Order: sequence, then C-alpha cells, then structure tokens
Amino acid sequence: MRQKIIALLLALAVLASVCAVSALAEEQPAPAEEQSQTETPEGDAPAAAPEGASPAETAPGAGDEAEEESAPEEPPSPAGPDLAENVTIQPDPVGEVSFENVERRMRENNLQLLALEQSVLSIEDIDYDKLYDQLWHQLNDLAQAQWGLVQMSKFMSEYDYRTSYDQLDRAYDAVREQFDAIKEGDMQKDNADLVRQLNNLEDQIVMAGESLYAALTAMESQERSLQRQLGGLDRTVEEMELRYQLGQISAMQLAEVKTGRSSLESGLATLGMNVANYKLQLEMLIGAEQTGGIALGPLPEVTEQQLQEMDLERDLAAAKDKSYELYDAEKTLEDARDQYKEDADNWGYNEKHMEYRNAKRTWQAAQYTYNNTVQSYELKFRTLYAQVGDYRQILEAAKVSLECERSSYEASELKYQQGTISRNALLTAEDDLREAEEKVRAAAGDLFSTYNTYCWAVQHGILN
Repeated sequence: MRQKIIALLLALAVLASVCAVSALAEEQPAPAEEQSQTETPEGDAPAAAPEGASPAETAPGAGDEAEEESAPEEPPSPAGPDLAENVTIQPDPVGEVSFENVERRMRENNLQLLALEQSVLSIEDIDYDKLYDQLWHQLNDLAQAQWGLVQMSKFMSEYDYRTSYDQLDRAYDAVREQFDAIKEGDMQKDNADLVRQLNNLEDQIVMAGESLYAALTAMESQERSLQRQLGGLDRTVEEMELRYQLGQISAMQLAEVKTGRSSLESGLATLGMNVANYKLQLEMLIGAEQTGGIALGPLPEVTEQQLQEMDLERDLAAAKDKSYELYDAEKTLEDARDQYKEDADNWGYNEKHMEYRNAKRTWQAAQYTYNNTVQSYELKFRTLYAQVGDYRQILEAAKVSLECERSSYEASELKYQQGTISRNALLTAEDDLREAEEKVRAAAGDLFSTYNTYCWAVQHGILN
C-alpha cells in the first residue's frame, strides 16, 4: 500500500503545474560558445609554452603571400597517410595487394576501423542546442517533481519522503551536471578531444598495417635469399657426395655439409610459416579473404626530390602541432595547473603551510613531466630524420656493391666460356649477383619504410 501511495504521489508531482519553485524559472540562457583560457597561477613562472608554432603562423594573413607564389602541387607520394581523393589508383587484382591501396582498403573494410568511425560519427552528430533544450526541460520537470513531493510530504512517512526526495535530488544533480557542461562548453570540448583521440587511434591502426606490409616485403626478401643459399648448398652437397665416392673426403665431412643444409631448410620452413601468419594478419586488416597467401606488390621508391624536400625544423614543428601525444600531455599540464591554483587559493599561497608547499611541488613536477615529454618527442623525431639519411647512404653503398658484383659476374661468365672455371663457380657468382640485387631492394625498402614513418609523423604527428 505504501509503494502505491509513493508512486501516485510522484506521478502527481511530475504532472503538477502549480507554483513550481525552480532555479531555472528565470529566462532560459543560451549555451556558451567559447571558453576563456585558464589563468596562470600567481607567484610562479608559467610552464614552457609548447613549441612548434612560429610567430608567422599566428599573425593574421600569414602565409597568404607564400601560398600565392607557390608552384602547382605535384601528385602526392604513396608514402604517408591520406592520399588525395583525385589520385587514380588501380584496384588490386584478386589475391593481391599493393602498398598504395593498403590504407584505402583498411579504411573501407577493416572492422575495427569501421567501429571506431561509427563512434566518431555518433559524437559528431550530437546537436548540442537540441540536447541543451531537452536537459533544460528535464531540469524543470525534476524541480517541479521535487516541489510536488514537498507539498505532499504531510501524507508520507519521513523515511519514504526522504528516500523519494533524495532520488529526485540525485537525478537533478546528474542532469544539471550535463546541462552546465553544455552551457559552459565543456562537453563540446571533451567530445572534440575524444574525436581527436579516436582519429589518432584509427591512424595508428592504418600505420601499423603499412608497417606490417613493409615488414612482410623484407621477410619475403630474406626468404628468397635463404632459398638461394639452399640452392647453393644443394650444389655443394652434390659435389661433396661425388668427392666422397672418389675417396677425397671422409663420411664425417659429408655429414657436416648435409647437417648444415638441414638446419638451413628448417630455418627456411620457420620463416615461411611466419610469412604466412603475418599475411593472415594483413588480410584481416584489409578485409581480404584469409588464406595466408596474398601476393604483395613491390614497395614504392623514394625519389631524390622527396628527400631534398625534407626540412628537420619545419617538419618537426608540423609534427608537434599534429601530435596527439603532445596534445594529451598539454591537457594533463592544464589540469595540473588548475588543481594547483585551486589548492594555492585554499592555502593563500602561504609557504608556511605544508599543503601549499606540496601543491607547488606537484605543479612543478607536472611542468617537468610535460617538458620531458616534449623533449623525448623531439629526440625521437630527430632520430627518425637521421635514420632516413642513413638508409639513403646504405642504399647508395648497396648500389655500388651491385655494380661490382655485376662486373664480377660478367668476368666469371667469360671465364666459364673459356673453360677456366666450373659451372658451379659460375652459378655461385650468379648467386652473389642476385644477393647484391636483393640487398639493393632491401635497402630501398628500408628507406621507404622509414620515410613513410617520417611522413606519418609530419602529417599526423604519430611516432613509433
């Protein structure tokens, strides 16, 4: 009977329209569009400002003149994210994938990316004005319900009245918190931060897919090299068996050569298994049928012009501006600054109070942590820049070695025609030439992979 009375009273209270006492009875305000910046705590030096933005970038109209004088844009490189929509890329044949299509196929077919994108769209679809109005009406309804409950309190026990009122009060506070968050712009800012975080996660997944593609091409190169070594050992085993039959070597020497071949064959089988497993992962990432046998196209080449266009300081500033890692660190610093100001106000900035001294130390530690994050990011970027240059010189050295091996093979071919060397010696020289060619391809792949990572850092601020 008591529950029925309470339910009836609550229903009457919500529908009541008499003399509702509400904090929102005044004229409905509009949501705030902008937030004022948090003041720097008094008495302390502000934290070091995030680097990466030059005065020219912040000045009104800066860069307009440079844009007018800039040359027409060239087709974008396959390296890095976000290929232009107007760039024509041929679709991959069934059972194949090219590096140029990895990102697009992932964004179109990867289930994890699609789920993240739906979350982003849901957040971006929020109509804050409509939500603001709905929350305002909810607050008024809850306030009226509370007033109606007060009016009917004489018909209720103290326990039932207090329990019902507390429930309404908690509901009012929860709705009021969301209402104030929209009014002050906090919800909009938090959701914008969340969208940026989700987009950053999407980019990291795509970048991981491209890195996996590059690693697979390197593994396939290694597999071809081992297969050549195995072919060379087969010839050696054949030769050693003949020498054993002629009594030139012992059975132990022959067994040692065969053991080496078995070990190499085992390593090759393990490598083949790893390649198949990683291809399964790549197939899942791009939404292809999982067979473990997808064929990879060659990695694009990095042109000399692209390398010449790299500028350490300019690109570092761009990377820091786009970095979610630094953005998140700056948000953490702002929270620490707000907490310090609150604590310092409570203790009157009085050094005699231990609580103030601890708050000040915590704030100083937060500044050190932020500056260390910035320095670490800069170090990783500078190291990546240097690695691009190093792989460039490794590629040039590999090309020189290739020319030497090509000349050596031509000489061996001439000697074989003259009958001064055996066929096995010629095949060994050919293997050395193929190995030198593979080293050039591997060095070019390493250069592209590192350059691709550099492009991701510059364009999206992501550093592995």
